[in-house]
Amino acid sequence: FQAKAIIVASGADPRPLEVPGEKKFISHGVSYCAICDGPLFSDKTVAVIGGGNSAFETAVFLSNFVKKIYILEAGLKIRADAENQERIKKTGKVEVITNVVLKKIKGKEFVDAIVYQDYNPPATPDNPKIKKLAVDGIFVEIGSQPSTSFAKGLVDFNEKDEIKVDFESFQTKTPGLFAAGDVNVGKYKQIITAAGEGAKAAL
Repeated sequence: FQAKAIIVASGADPRPLEVPGEKKFISHGVSYCAICDGPLFSDKTVAVIGGGNSAFETAVFLSNFVKKIYILEAGLKIRADAENQERIKKTGKVEVITNVVLKKIKGKEFVDAIVYQDYNPPATPDNPKIKKLAVDGIFVEIGSQPSTSFAKGLVDFNEKDEIKVDFESFQTKTPGLFAAGDVNVGKYKQIITAAGEGAKAAL
């Protein structure tokens, strides 16, 4: 194909965990979309990885289907706002585990367990406890990353792999190549702003 101009609007992909077993069990217990896959785990036990609002909102949604939910957060404190924390309590199905790091996803054909390091006392940063938790599925909610790797060599990136643009025209360093939405360095990552940027780039 040939064109006078190209607008890159490839959006963002879920940020992977990058732990052993993750790739093996994608669609076999590892999911990045609760709305897509949540009903498949009816009466099952699942883990949600992440401690922000997205993770808590995912857990609230999953509580409509699953039997038990574990939220695993690497930080000492939960990052979700008070409203989402209250919604979690009302489900009666969710256990939040903080100060832990997921190390491995296990199973045969499908996920049946996760292994994580627990840094809570009496464990120490130098001597964490290794624990295993039986789960039937894992929902990953640790953010997203721009889908921009295919543009390397044509554009400049920031430290987050977002494309640098001129915000008047949304053009990149390459004449005729524009970038709109989640792929660029813009602050707001919303559908309405992405649509507006695409329209401005087209003009």
